[in-house]
Amino acid sequence: MKVTVLGATRGMGRALARRMAERGDWLFLLEHVPDELECSARDLEIRGAARPVKTAVCDLLKPETFGPALDAAEKELDGLETVVVTAALFGTQEQLEADSDLAARLLVANYTNTVLFCEEVRRRLLRRGGGTLCVFSSVAGDRGRKPVILYGSSKAGLSHYLEGLDHKFRAAGLKTVCVKPGFVKTGMTAGLKPPPFAGQPDDVARRVLRAIDRGTPQIYVPPMWRLVMCVIRKLPRFVMRRINF
Repeated sequence: MKVTVLGATRGMGRALARRMAERGDWLFLLEHVPDELECSARDLEIRGAARPVKTAVCDLLKPETFGPALDAAEKELDGLETVVVTAALFGTQEQLEADSDLAARLLVANYTNTVLFCEEVRRRLLRRGGGTLCVFSSVAGDRGRKPVILYGSSKAGLSHYLEGLDHKFRAAGLKTVCVKPGFVKTGMTAGLKPPPFAGQPDDVARRVLRAIDRGTPQIYVPPMWRLVMCVIRKLPRFVMRRINF
């Protein structure tokens, strides 16, 4: 499989790219920090990548980098086949309420610019007859909750967009995979108290890779979060106002 990954230098993206490299997939990495890109590329080559791993700078806060980065990926891989987006910004609700500049960057990166990047990918994949677009959203977008009001709203919009893509373009050959992670022990969640069913990046990567191979439209990881969010979505508002989940 030929895979372009935006966000493979850390967390779940890194774990997923490593699994892909170990099974021999062709990889092209996109990220906004050149040094991290190169370190990740060399790491994947050591882990068994089928060919040298090339990279290009792509910054979610700079849409002008999207086209050139995807051009480089298409040229190196001889066409786009699968594109994975794990990159995103995160901040606690308290941090975002206290820093409007951080809130603005997060909302733009996680929704507007992620959608613009996906639209660029969509056009390119459909021109070649289809492909797979796998994007990491979050369970935080399943319902408005006090601890993740702003972050969750950005992911709610992204999940809605990805579902619409799947409805409209699946018949044309575009397989959209929306990944909804719950709490996973990564650098992004460092310092936060994990719930009893917190996930590990490698287990998440294993499940996501299987979903990509199957073209599964939506996946919750760890799987327990599907049940958790099913319950949360059914709670009445007066209960949601009283709890801090």
